Amino acid sequence: MTQQRTVDVGDISVAVQEYGEGEPLLVINGTSQSLGFWTEMAEVWAATHRVVTYDLRGMGGTSRGDGEMTVASLAADARGLLDALGIERAHVLGYSLGSAIAQELALAVPERVSSLVLYCTWARTDGFQRAMMTGLAYPWRHGDLAGGLGALGVAFSPQLLDSPEFGGLIEQLLPLFPSTPEQIAATAEQWDADLGHDTLDRLGSLTAPTLVIAGEQDLLTPPWHGRQVAAAIPGARLEYFTGPGSSHALGVERPEEFLPLVGGFLAEQRVR
Repeated sequence: MTQQRTVDVGDISVAVQEYGEGEPLLVINGTSQSLGFWTEMAEVWAATHRVVTYDLRGMGGTSRGDGEMTVASLAADARGLLDALGIERAHVLGYSLGSAIAQELALAVPERVSSLVLYCTWARTDGFQRAMMTGLAYPWRHGDLAGGLGALGVAFSPQLLDSPEFGGLIEQLLPLFPSTPEQIAATAEQWDADLGHDTLDRLGSLTAPTLVIAGEQDLLTPPWHGRQVAAAIPGARLEYFTGPGSSHALGVERPEEFLPLVGGFLAEQRVR
């Protein structure tokens, strides 16, 4: 594992953490996440890949810079990071907001994307999702960190929320969430980017091998969105988690299935 460092990308300084060697795997965070969320997973994938994790604009150790924050602008940041790291082509795994960024990146520069893993994804918000995201964004818009974090409980399954292990998990995760007024404001901007995401009519042009991962209990990016994305991308493979732990945080709740699923898909692309 390399030490966390900062890399200049356009008008911002980006916090980056890398693991392992091999074909690059760029991991793109979801809303309110920092790169520390990926440590345990990245160490697994680092057995075969050079795993690159980073903080999005305005989050964690990355500066905010100027200009509007949209999915397309965040994808431009990701492209700039690949340039800064000297990576010509990478596998890309995006989670939630990160999956939207991954879509825009692959649409903008398809030659830079070896394969896509779209984890808890969507292509265009519908009424249910807009209502959910608008409600979740409200505390962040008003600087209410405790309210914002509390509402994010809907990312987990009912089983985990009611389990004795949940308290310990949250204690571990809390330091990884936004904590400063600037980061809280950036999180509100991320919710706006989520709400504005729309690639549905363009996904048919994607050519990268794609794995779409959806969960039955996912309330933020409900499973019908994952099916829609998989149907829109030629040749995409859909993996659908069901039952306890099939939440928006299924990678955390069901790592024994999630980690080898992603690793196996990436291995197939290396063979190709």
